[in-house]
Amino acid sequence: QIQLAESGGGLVQAGDSLRLTCAASGRTFTNFAMKWFRQAPGKERVFVAEVSWSGNRTHYSDSVKGRFTISRDNGKKMVYLQMNTLKPEDTGVYYCATDNLEHWGKGTLVIVSS
Repeated sequence: QIQLAESGGGLVQAGDSLRLTCAASGRTFTNFAMKWFRQAPGKERVFVAEVSWSGNRTHYSDSVKGRFTISRDNGKKMVYLQMNTLKPEDTGVYYCATDNLEHWGKGTLVIVSS
């Protein structure tokens, strides 16, 4: 069993940066690749980024490639999403999840004003 809790969201201006954190509990954290998703108001939840269990491989959606960086610290059971050059269209609730999508956090809200 694994529990996930996101933090780090907030209200920022376009061009600013934020770092989101996903804290995991449970002994099986390293069994999973981890993903970030986001859900804009009135829209479906969409994939943002993924990191392998070792942290050596990453994958990004085209909309964030080159601006966002996903990473993890298995010793601390943390997953991070560094978000740079934020745009208003990055606004939404950001969720972390295990790669099998069976475990989700409750999300953290990011609002980017223009």
